[in-house]
Amino acid sequence: MATSLNLSAVTKKLQALSQTLLKYLGLVFVVAMLGLYSYLVFRINGLTTAEPSDDAITEKLNTVQRPKVDEAIVNKVQNLEDNSVEVKALFQDARDNPFSE
Repeated sequence: MATSLNLSAVTKKLQALSQTLLKYLGLVFVVAMLGLYSYLVFRINGLTTAEPSDDAITEKLNTVQRPKVDEAIVNKVQNLEDNSVEVKALFQDARDNPFSE
């Protein structure tokens, strides 16, 4: 026996299903957001509880490259400061209040 697929019956069932889903759409959205936020909280909590070991910290500190200032540049700036009163005052102001503009 061959059964035929009635298209109008399928569309009626889909319309009934979509109306039922629309009725609970707000609830589904709230549950999805709650699930997302709880997942993020657990992920953040897992990241903050894992502290690095002392060996890992010293290894990272050893790989950090410290910036170096060229001595010629330092000498030029000091010569400028010594030769110009305006520059000397500018440097002194910056030392007294480094956050002023």
